[in-house]
Amino acid sequence: MALKPEPTAPFHSVQYALRVLECVAKHTGGVTDVQIARETGLPTGHLSHLLRMLRREGYVEQVTGGAHVVGESLVLLGSAGNRQQALYDKLQRTLSEIRDSVGAAVYISRYIDGEIKITQYADGPRAPKVNEWVDFRSAGHASAVGKCLLTQLDHNGRRDHLARHKTARLTSRTITSEKVLFSRLDNQPPTVPVLDLQEYAVGTVCAAVPITAGKSVGCLALSMPIENAHRLRQAADTLNRSAAPVLLSLTL
Repeated sequence: MALKPEPTAPFHSVQYALRVLECVAKHTGGVTDVQIARETGLPTGHLSHLLRMLRREGYVEQVTGGAHVVGESLVLLGSAGNRQQALYDKLQRTLSEIRDSVGAAVYISRYIDGEIKITQYADGPRAPKVNEWVDFRSAGHASAVGKCLLTQLDHNGRRDHLARHKTARLTSRTITSEKVLFSRLDNQPPTVPVLDLQEYAVGTVCAAVPITAGKSVGCLALSMPIENAHRLRQAADTLNRSAAPVLLSLTL
């Protein structure tokens, strides 16, 4: 499986965040904003935004005098013995925060061994998860999750997937033409959320944004009942802005 060589906006933010974390980790006694800016070459305004995100996520902490030091989340993720559980817990907390922010169920999906898999999600009474009436593995052509993952594959990767999972009609809005589907995927801007307007299930709308870390294809997605469709684009934009912390956790 080959990936399309198109970096997304969260990818760039994560690359910058990693430079900041590397700088902070190097200065065990703490490092000021000015010194971080000098060593990373990042503009002050962009650096301030990154540091706010890193403090909020617990990757750095600000001590007396304003200097920054390594935070608890980074220490836990750096611990080999607890890494997997620490990562799961960190992602679950982040998903719950995003759920409350967008008012919708939120999911992390990965493309693993040629299959679409939901690896974690956060839902609630006011944010019900989608009814998986058709296995997500067979609905890549119809769901926002599936289409977002397929956009990150090259042409051969998509052909291989659809050879194993046919483009069945799930609703009257489902795209069943492989040619039309590929055209939609090719024309999907990498920084714009992928939408599903009742293509997977009648009564449900969804959105997804890519979170690709290295060779691992993934996405962050949300779903909401059709009666909340008027909030979908705003929620999708919020989801897009929330992708960087999730991608950062997967990258560390």
